[in-house]
Amino acid sequence: MGSTAAEAAPLLLPHHQRGGKEDAAAEAGEEGRRCCWWWPWRRSRCCGPEEGRWGEATAEAGRLAALAAPMIAVALLQLMMQLISTVMVGHLGEVPLAGAAIANSLTNVSGFSVLMGMACGLETICGQAYGAEQYHKVALFTYRSIIVLLVASVPIAILWVFIPDILPLIGQDPQIASEAGRYALWLIPGLFAFSVAQCLSKFLQSQSLIFPMVLSSLTTLTLFIPLCWFMVYKVGMGNAGAALAVSICDWVEVTVLGLYIKLSPSCDKTRAPLTWEACQGIGSFMRLAVPSALMICLEWWSYEILVLLSGILPNPALETSVLSICISTVILVYNLPYGIGTAASVRVSNELGAGNPDGAHLVVVVSLSIIIFSAVLVSGTLLSLRHFIGIAFSNEKEVVNYVTRMVPLLSISVLVDNLQGVLSGISRGCGWQHLGAYVNLGAFYLVGIPVAVVLGFALHLGGAGFWIGMIAGGAVQVTLLSVITAMTNWGKMVGSPFLFVEYASSPHHFINTGN
Repeated sequence: MGSTAAEAAPLLLPHHQRGGKEDAAAEAGEEGRRCCWWWPWRRSRCCGPEEGRWGEATAEAGRLAALAAPMIAVALLQLMMQLISTVMVGHLGEVPLAGAAIANSLTNVSGFSVLMGMACGLETICGQAYGAEQYHKVALFTYRSIIVLLVASVPIAILWVFIPDILPLIGQDPQIASEAGRYALWLIPGLFAFSVAQCLSKFLQSQSLIFPMVLSSLTTLTLFIPLCWFMVYKVGMGNAGAALAVSICDWVEVTVLGLYIKLSPSCDKTRAPLTWEACQGIGSFMRLAVPSALMICLEWWSYEILVLLSGILPNPALETSVLSICISTVILVYNLPYGIGTAASVRVSNELGAGNPDGAHLVVVVSLSIIIFSAVLVSGTLLSLRHFIGIAFSNEKEVVNYVTRMVPLLSISVLVDNLQGVLSGISRGCGWQHLGAYVNLGAFYLVGIPVAVVLGFALHLGGAGFWIGMIAGGAVQVTLLSVITAMTNWGKMVGSPFLFVEYASSPHHFINTGN
């Protein structure tokens, strides 16, 4: 869409130039930046008084909490909307519920996960542009991403139209396929709204403006409950009514976010009109958006693959039910690392954009310290409630007992997932999506799924074997991301006149991102 020159141009202008004395000072400080926090016993020599460092860490913890808490609230409100939709459709019978469940799974895999991942590229460039005080670039990047995501939504929507024809070809019951097709069809209007909402959310998130996101989520949930009930039961649309209610509420969310950006003085600096410049440099954005999408989707898809594989285990109804309960529990608990990881992404990108590697490093250490403590607490709580979790989802004694046996594995996976959530957020803030995509590909498709298949089928461990395999994949993921983070020379992250937010085809060469 843009010219070749425009696509080759960097995304961000140089933040500052250093003279020779500043270069020397930066080089002299690199060892200090590297040692101050990963080697605490040298802290007093490298960083000054212990009290000063603790004060900085406490202040950073407060900033992270101020960002993470509302993000967790947003995630829970959105999760509540999905739960309410499932409950209302569930009262229609098994076939409408099965159709909605399959449609949700397919639309998440083929559409929403892709668009969400592509929008995550904005976490890097908008966050760093805001930190560099290049406020007009924040709006420019947002417009550009909206254009890209809307265009990407078109083939996805076309694919969804053919879902009722595709499902029977892979052995799905025609009646269920028809219900799934109707549900997916009425989600298409919301697909385009979802694309815009994701970009607007990243625009606000990069500026630490989380309140409007909470407001929009609360508004849509308040509207969704009566609207879904009306569409499903009074209009008589069945499960398609729930999908239409979701689409309408997605557009309501876009409206609320758009009005806030248009009218709030908080966005005065970053608000800018749409220009043709937004259509230029599409290639540069895609080089960050595509690996961002792969980083998100590769992990997401691995869990969907295991749910599908559970259908060919002995006693598939039991295995699928238990895996679904385990995944639902993990998704609920994952809201905590999601919020902290998102906060870490915002803070790291802002600090790097501002040319402050020490601040970015401090964010990394404080966020990881918080999540380690939280993960141990949540994991222990989950383990202590192991006899009650299954009861919350099912009345079947066999299911409840199976879930109880799975909870110790869930507790281990919570530890891994919590670390992964924050490390992934740090990676997005630094622009390491290319590395993250390679890490997730190796962790889940070379380790996680193969181990799960061997344990589940060859060693006859069933669903427990599947979960152990995913723990193994997650452990590899956390280990690799931890090594990348620990070995990073934070001084060199901003030591160049340019900000580094994209990774080139060569694994050892960065593309400078700027204007």
